[in-house]
Amino acid sequence: MSQSDPSFFERERDRLSAEITSGFEELLSSSNVLNRKLEEVLGMTREYETIASLWQSFHQLMRGQRDGVLEDRTTVPGTGAHIVSTNSKR
Repeated sequence: MSQSDPSFFERERDRLSAEITSGFEELLSSSNVLNRKLEEVLGMTREYETIASLWQSFHQLMRGQRDGVLEDRTTVPGTGAHIVSTNSKR
């Protein structure tokens, strides 16, 4: 065996080093994919917060109109203040 031939230990070390390097590259790639997915989820959460805030404003507006209306009469939105009786007596 000449000095230029790598020993079994050196070949095994090089093979394992290459395998570890490959594993780290795969781990880095998977981490990047995970980070992108988490950013997407957080972005969607922010969008839902905006929509939820809009619906909450709408709900508060409608509740405010209901609370401010006379006891047994209410106006129907979009009908030019047409008054509808809410009294169920017939």
